[in-house]
Amino acid sequence: MRRLHLTGIIALAILASACSKPQAPDKEQPPEPQAPTATGMRDAIQAPIDRAKAAGDAVQDAADAQDAAIEAAGG
Repeated sequence: MRRLHLTGIIALAILASACSKPQAPDKEQPPEPQAPTATGMRDAIQAPIDRAKAAGDAVQDAADAQDAAIEAAGG
């Protein structure tokens, strides 16, 4: 029983010592970025989106040309 009591006290002391307030960051120096600005994953995700936007622009241009042709034909 004494051993269990001593183990509990030691565990409580270890847990209590871990409960300290974290240090505030230095306000004069901005934090360093944690990830590089250009990553392969971001580029792999963004490439199909850019292609879709370009295709959307081409479709819109074709629709505008078709509308202009219809109007020119008197429709």
